[in-house]
Amino acid sequence: MKLSVNLNKIALLRNSRGSNNPSLKAFAEHSIALGVDGLTLHPRPDHRHATSNDALIISDLCKEHSLEFNLEGNPFSEPENDFLGFYNICIEAKPEQITLVPDAQSQITSDNGWEAGFRINELESFMEKIKDLDCRTSLFINADIESVEFASTMNFDRIEIYTGPFAEACLNETNQLSTISSQIQNVISRAEELNLGINAGHDLSLENIGALKKCGHVNEVSIGHAIMTDSLKYGFESTIMQYIKIIRE
Repeated sequence: MKLSVNLNKIALLRNSRGSNNPSLKAFAEHSIALGVDGLTLHPRPDHRHATSNDALIISDLCKEHSLEFNLEGNPFSEPENDFLGFYNICIEAKPEQITLVPDAQSQITSDNGWEAGFRINELESFMEKIKDLDCRTSLFINADIESVEFASTMNFDRIEIYTGPFAEACLNETNQLSTISSQIQNVISRAEELNLGINAGHDLSLENIGALKKCGHVNEVSIGHAIMTDSLKYGFESTIMQYIKIIRE
């Protein structure tokens, strides 16, 4: 399992003061120096946190260090004010991985996966347009078999399992944990049968990564919010090292 650090919350904190403090690039460089496997950004049209320019800067930085840059976003987000549009960001940043997420601009965070068949003609068109980038593609999905099979039909390289419900069940130790864990296990098994890589993300933390690993092989996890909140308790460097340890052990 590999760790990609999502830096959106660093950008959010920076934007709250209208300056470059904290520096997104500095925290990206620090993460790289600590040995993470990749960096993730999810710029949204309102630039509430990561901006279009941030994506270009972090992508260049990752290339300098032979590290994976994972660009997340809604493929149908058009240019608006300073937002370049998701497709244009893909073309300029040339990320190593593009993760498509069906988030609406009004959503606070990505809280659901791509439904099988959703805007399929437009999705096919987008996939065709980015084919020449020769990057890995991943579809953010709910933990259900139909979505895995849809991702395979659409020729994605990987899926990213939305782990919000799983994290909630872990936090509250509800009876739903066994059911949700079983669903994730089934999704992982089906993805492997279809030769799809497996990513996971949303509300993963030091407390629940161990439980996720018991569900089966996951190639990569993308974590941002929990890393930043844990950094308030342990400090950024200590937090990153704790995540690296539990993910790789």
